[in-house]
Amino acid sequence: MWIEPEEVLLVGALWVSERANPFFILQRRRGHGRGGGLSGLLVGTLDVVLDSSARVAPYRILLQTADSQVYWNIACGSSRKEITEHWDWLESNLLQTISIFDNDEDVITFVKGKISGIIAEEKRLKQGEEQEEDSGKFREAELKMRRLFGMPEEEKLVNYYSCSYWKGRVPRQGWVYLSINHLCFYSFLLGKEVTLVIPWMEVTQLEKNATLVFPESIRVSTRHTEHYFSMFLNINDTFKLMEQLANIAMRQLLDNEAFAADRSLPKPCKTLKNVSTLKRDFDARAKNERYRAMFRLTQDERLDGHTDCTLWTPFAKMHIVGQLFISNNYICFSSREEDLCQLIIPLREVSIVEKADSSSVLPCPVSISTKNKMTFLFANLKDREFLVQRISDFLQRTPDSSWFDTSPPSLIGSSVPSDSTHKGRHYHSGLPTASQSLLQLFHQNSPEDLGPKAMKEKMKEEAWNIHFSEFGRGVCMYRTSRTRELVLNGIPECLRGELWLLFSGAQNELATHPGYYGDLVEQAMGMCSLATDEIERDLHRSMPEHRAFQNETGIAALRRVLTAYAHRNPGIGYCQAMNIVTSVLLLYCTEEQAFWLLVALCERMLPDYYNTRVVGALVDQGVFEDLTRSSLPQLYEHMQELGVISTISLSWFLTLFLSVMPFDSAVLLVDCFFYEGIKVIFQVALTVLLDNMDALLSSSDEGEAMTVLGRYLDNVVNKQTVAPPIPHLHAVLTSGDEPPPEIDIFDLIKSSYEKFGSLSSDVIEQMRFKQRLKVIQSLEDTAKRSVVRAMMTESAFSIEELEELYCLFKSKHMTSCYWGSSSSAAERHDPSLPYLEQYRIDPVQFAQLFSALAPWVCGGHTTTLSSRLFRLLDQNQDQLVNFKEFITGLSGMYHGDMTEKLKLLYKLHLPPALSPQEAESALEATHFFTEDEPGESSFLSDLDNFQQQEVAPGEEVKDRGGDVEEKKEVKDYRYYLRMWAKEKEPKKETIKDLPRMNQEQFIEFCKTLYNMFSEDPSEQELYHAIATVASLLLHIGEVGKKFGNGGKMQETTSQTLPISTEQEEEPDEGTSGEALLCQALADAQLEPAVLQTSDEENKDDTESSYSVVSSGSLLCEDIAHDTVLIGAEQRQGSTLDVDWSITFEQVLASLLTEPVLVEYFERKMDIQAKMATCKAQRVVERQVSSPSEQELMHHST
Repeated sequence: MWIEPEEVLLVGALWVSERANPFFILQRRRGHGRGGGLSGLLVGTLDVVLDSSARVAPYRILLQTADSQVYWNIACGSSRKEITEHWDWLESNLLQTISIFDNDEDVITFVKGKISGIIAEEKRLKQGEEQEEDSGKFREAELKMRRLFGMPEEEKLVNYYSCSYWKGRVPRQGWVYLSINHLCFYSFLLGKEVTLVIPWMEVTQLEKNATLVFPESIRVSTRHTEHYFSMFLNINDTFKLMEQLANIAMRQLLDNEAFAADRSLPKPCKTLKNVSTLKRDFDARAKNERYRAMFRLTQDERLDGHTDCTLWTPFAKMHIVGQLFISNNYICFSSREEDLCQLIIPLREVSIVEKADSSSVLPCPVSISTKNKMTFLFANLKDREFLVQRISDFLQRTPDSSWFDTSPPSLIGSSVPSDSTHKGRHYHSGLPTASQSLLQLFHQNSPEDLGPKAMKEKMKEEAWNIHFSEFGRGVCMYRTSRTRELVLNGIPECLRGELWLLFSGAQNELATHPGYYGDLVEQAMGMCSLATDEIERDLHRSMPEHRAFQNETGIAALRRVLTAYAHRNPGIGYCQAMNIVTSVLLLYCTEEQAFWLLVALCERMLPDYYNTRVVGALVDQGVFEDLTRSSLPQLYEHMQELGVISTISLSWFLTLFLSVMPFDSAVLLVDCFFYEGIKVIFQVALTVLLDNMDALLSSSDEGEAMTVLGRYLDNVVNKQTVAPPIPHLHAVLTSGDEPPPEIDIFDLIKSSYEKFGSLSSDVIEQMRFKQRLKVIQSLEDTAKRSVVRAMMTESAFSIEELEELYCLFKSKHMTSCYWGSSSSAAERHDPSLPYLEQYRIDPVQFAQLFSALAPWVCGGHTTTLSSRLFRLLDQNQDQLVNFKEFITGLSGMYHGDMTEKLKLLYKLHLPPALSPQEAESALEATHFFTEDEPGESSFLSDLDNFQQQEVAPGEEVKDRGGDVEEKKEVKDYRYYLRMWAKEKEPKKETIKDLPRMNQEQFIEFCKTLYNMFSEDPSEQELYHAIATVASLLLHIGEVGKKFGNGGKMQETTSQTLPISTEQEEEPDEGTSGEALLCQALADAQLEPAVLQTSDEENKDDTESSYSVVSSGSLLCEDIAHDTVLIGAEQRQGSTLDVDWSITFEQVLASLLTEPVLVEYFERKMDIQAKMATCKAQRVVERQVSSPSEQELMHHST
């Protein structure tokens, strides 16, 4: 490419001149290509270590003048072809012009101006705006990555770092390139080259550790090996980026969430020097995720910026240092000291934002007032003007407050129309559960029956009211350590729903989506799906011991909430345990509130918990095991031997202890969970194990350990509850002779904070990432084993071969997901399908696998054969083939006998394998054969028609079992059920079921056979054999036409088809078919010499009418004395004979007459070598376009 002219002083030190004229020199970098000696090795090593651009562009063109020692670099190139094009342009367009200049300065000025003009024009024509944002150095590194590792343009580089890769005991200094889908490493030291490509989808573990052997290193583990990288300039930054990329890959494996660049990210004011656009995107994503998790905000909230500041706290009469966060819908504050103060101000609640007067006590303050009369004062803001302007801009975009429901959360009902307009609606404001919780509707005890418990409850309410008056109420409340204390002491029942909405962030979605739930219910109710069936099955299992769910009111509300959420999020739909959690939410909230709490649980607080594979719960189960190992090592070893941890933890986490602990006690854990998050569940689980350590260590088996834990949890009581006692079903199973001592839930929670309170959310998230890699890869391995087991009975491949083929098939599917394809990833991967049918590939991917793995090498015809096989396997015609169908086709080619292989080839040349374009010329013949009358068809056609005819009433037919069934005039429903069942059963196909092949299809069949034999060692013998067989089949078709169709078909043919003049004058049976066949073979670019004998020999049916010489030969030796070459001219006088046809039995019988053909089709094929070659190939095969690129590829392998 052309580059801005720059001075070069050392011309010959590291470069070799290859061409020169009085004004220009073309040079090549030493060490590039073959040879170079020691100096080449040193230069190559220097280029890699110093990340020189010469590694990407090893060719350059210099501008020189006779009287000057200064040279100007004006062009560079990655290949000889590219640099030669620039050289030729200079010689043809500039050389003659500048030769007439008298002054060297004028020459330099003219050339530099010309080159700068070309570059400016190229920039103007460029459409890639995104590329312009990255610096030239980074674009150069991206180009280098693509050339070194053979990546396409779709593979985007995120960042690259200098590091060492430990290969054996020796570190190799080089560069690691982190792209969206791959980790790549390249090193070149003194002729020793190391190239490594690891797809992120194959990473099973990613760890940053520091040992004596590997100081400050990153370990990247796959299923088969481990890789160590060290000596990073900034290892923390590198490791965080690796985590993000691996997480994206796992998300893609889990639910096909492919990476998409954030188009809403504001563009930088100037080109970034050290950070790529994608790296900036990833940094923004990480900040957004942390911001949303910290303040429990929705997934679409984007952080605009943050700054240090102080907040005046009226309750403490002091300034608190912290950070202010601004996003498109919220202003948030978090104190520097943990749990000191946190604040969330939705912009929908803001009424005034103004700059306050500055003073020595309050420098640069900003005052924010809300509609509920609260005022917040922020100070020590560095750029107050800009901050106020940004907040004002966001306020202008915020919808008017009339759109939102600003009534207190406890009074919020549904926003659906009034009673007069809700007739026929499934959900409306007139429903009891639209305005009240189930506990309010089904409260049993009167206050006088509760005594001291009621007084305790009143004291809790009063404490919360005092807190509200001091710290505020609603979304804008100051959240401090005092708030946590009140939550740990228990939330009063009358405030539980309101505070759950507040702490979970569901209140924000409830306020900003009025009417959403009601509309969703109307759309979802009445629809039938797998999710609705499962919901109906589990409705009566949801807290059946509670009075609220013993009547239709509670059951109907639960049905509506679960069905609405399944409709909102079909990716999750419905999962067991959702009914238990939702039923508890409905006890304290209205329907709409319970719905948004369920959204917060499933999509934010417990990610991936409630999907088909409960991945999130399995991840947290792994985290719990790691925490047990580090906190209770002795107990962990014993529990692992018994296999208890994996059994107990799943039910604990999925239902938040609601299914294993008395309800009154478990609901207090739910209070803490909505405030603290998942950490409180881990704390309590660890405390339960610690309290039962002695009993668990003495347990001899899993059952005994489960009994110990079950009895303990059954006796966790809440002595302060005002709710009526609810019998716990689990207690019946664990009751013993001696009731164990009761454990107060408040003591259990307090103990968990004392012993494990140091556990932080950041540590849990880090451990979750580590476990997510393991869990998802483990699930993929389980899926692979299930697929292999299922296919063992349907194919002759071994277990190892099936596993390898599954990996190749899945890899092809995944590669197309992130490098683009004609169909989206979601269309090709459906997790709801059986494992055999989940991954599917389209025709392009199938063709790539077919060409790499198929035993039949057909040269240029391979693509055509692949397309036909794809259409044959694609039975539902959705343009996708699953793994089962793929293996079925491949197994037939490798392990079928001669009949099976020929049958497959035969079917590849009949519809639907033949495309409409290929079958167009044969369409008329096909219609003729299928619509002909019985008396005019062949014997086999008569037999087929007879079998397909409906049996007349009163006749008797013997079925396969020999039973006789009398056909009645009026058939009952059982007859039609049996007929339907028979239609559904897969009918085993026999060779007699195959349709007849017409002449056009036969010609295509012969073309395929000729292409298959083109690279075989017995090429000559196979060509002669197939020539003999083709001639025999042509004559068989002619004879069959005479006996099967009579004169009427000939008459019909003469009326419908044009016949050449030569044929009218001298009809010659077989000549037309042979000519067409010869032309087809010529079109296949095999250049066969087709030999036609004399009329006497042509009439002899026992001898071949033509023979074929090997591909590429035009000589005819010792075949016949009077032979002539038939060229393409004869096709002009040839037409298809639509009356001509043959059967598969005739093809099989004819091929059996040639031993060389029999030996070819009975030859055992080994797929191992092809799989090894396919696996060893690079991710993308490099397109070699010039000799210089061949040199580059040879140099890098």
